[in-house]
Amino acid sequence: MDLNRSDCSPEYIETKGYIAEVIRTPRKKTATIKVEAGVVTIVVPENMESTRISKVLTAKHRWILEKLVLQKEALFSRDKQYISGEAFSYLGRNYRLKIQNGPFTPVKLKHGQLTTTQPEGNQDAHRIRKALLLWYQEHAKIKLTEKAKRYARILEVIPTAIGIKTFKSRWGSCSAEGQIDFNWKIIMAPNRIVDYIVVHELCHLKHHDHSPRFWKEVEQVIPNYTECKEWLKVNSTRLVV
Repeated sequence: MDLNRSDCSPEYIETKGYIAEVIRTPRKKTATIKVEAGVVTIVVPENMESTRISKVLTAKHRWILEKLVLQKEALFSRDKQYISGEAFSYLGRNYRLKIQNGPFTPVKLKHGQLTTTQPEGNQDAHRIRKALLLWYQEHAKIKLTEKAKRYARILEVIPTAIGIKTFKSRWGSCSAEGQIDFNWKIIMAPNRIVDYIVVHELCHLKHHDHSPRFWKEVEQVIPNYTECKEWLKVNSTRLVV
């Protein structure tokens, strides 16, 4: 079943047990499936038919479910219940979750609420969390790319690529080739903290270490960077979905 298919909107395929996000790209010749943090993503050639994508997912169905079961264990250690009225942070501001009955629709930020429609009887916490994760990761990509491009002009650096990942113990990375990757979870922090992380990684394009010269570079753009570092130490465990 194809969900929300259009040339300018995210594409999803709903199967028994999970919802897969479809990412089309001209750089791929075959399909690749990823299961990270309870989210199923399939990256495919841009012109691959939806029926073929569904067949690939069907062939890997058991493997995907096994991955999801393993990752689901982490859910039970969280305080979140994934029910209407619960607050979730985006750029430091709390938004209430609103769950409606009906055919699945992705999470959207409307009228100050994170709204999603879920099939009645299928509104388990894990399913709703996956819908939230998809929304956060999509918006993290947009917002962090915007910020990285803006600060790259200020710092006079040019990253070769900008992406988002799920890191366990860091907020970003800068490769020797100049690729910048951000932990999508940082998008839950206040704007000033997000800016600090973006500038921090971009400065690694000039200094591939944490030398005094590196921190001087950071300070020129984020004068209160030490306060930002302290905020992350104190509040990092709160940045969860």
